[in-house]
Order: sequence, then C-alpha cells, then structure tokens
Amino acid sequence: MRILIGLCAVSLILALPVLAQEKGEKHGGSKPEVGGGYIPKHGPPPAKAAPHAAAPAEHPTADKPGHPEAPHVHTNGQWVGHDTGKGDANYHLDHPWEHGRFTAGIGRGHVWRLAGGGPGRFWFGGFYFSVAPFDVALCANWLWDSDQIVIYDDPDHVGWYLGYNVRLGTYCHVMYLGTS
Repeated sequence: MRILIGLCAVSLILALPVLAQEKGEKHGGSKPEVGGGYIPKHGPPPAKAAPHAAAPAEHPTADKPGHPEAPHVHTNGQWVGHDTGKGDANYHLDHPWEHGRFTAGIGRGHVWRLAGGGPGRFWFGGFYFSVAPFDVALCANWLWDSDQIVIYDDPDHVGWYLGYNVRLGTYCHVMYLGTS
C-alpha cells in the first residue's frame, strides 16, 4: 500500500507543472499580439497614401520585435502593411474581376479551410484563388492543405482580395479564379 501511495504522490508531483502550464495558457496566459486564431472584425480601411504613388511599394518589415516580417493584423484590429494606396503598381490589373467576384462569404463570419494547391493556385470549398506575384514570399509559411483563411475586400486595389491566415495573423493579396 505504501508503494501505491508513493507512486501516486510522485505522479502528482510530476504532473503539477504540466497542469499549471495548461491553466496559465487557457486562463490568463499571455495572448499573442498577432495570429493565434484571432480573426479581424473587418478588413483594413482605405490607405491614406496618395492615389498617384510614383514608386511601387516594398514589403514591410516587422513593426515590433517578434512580429512577422509581412503584412499582418494585430489582435487589436490594426492592419499593418496595407498602406500603399491605389497607385501601387504591384497590384495593377489590366482586367480586374476577370473571373468574376467572390460572393460565397467575405469577412469574419466566413472562415475557410485551405484544401490544396500553393500560391499559384489554391482552393477551398470549390473556389479557386491565386496569390499576387508580388506577395508570394509573404505566404511561404502557409499550410496549403489545412490553414484557415478569411477573405476580405481590398479597399484600395481593384480586382484583389486580402487572404488572411488565421493561424499566422498574416495576409496577402489574392485573386479569385472562379469555381471548379
């Protein structure tokens, strides 16, 4: 009996740090400032940059230590990196909405799970998209067969949407290619 009680006591002592860690993560642990399942209530506001921006933009760097070196959304709803305005040549399209408009669900209430592909062509729910060539490097960490994304309207770049990765908290410009 003493051996059984001793084993139970040792097991409890070994399990306490694990239980404490789980409790801290679920109740009062620090919440990440980017990603971690956060979904913005709405897309970014229109950029304040002049509509006749002369030079194409470069990708932003991290705005704070530990934040992605990519456009991202803080868990307070601030969109970082969407600030070049309508004149950004990187997102100019000669034929906007060439494949129609995506009408299956835009914004926070519509979370989609990626089902395959890659930046050149990816899909979910029978809908196909591609990442803007200028943004391909921004989605290098996306899991194309399982990440959840939310599609938002891009208020500045006609013909583009913003694909927001819920896990990472980053986003990139995506074009709707139609249905299967």
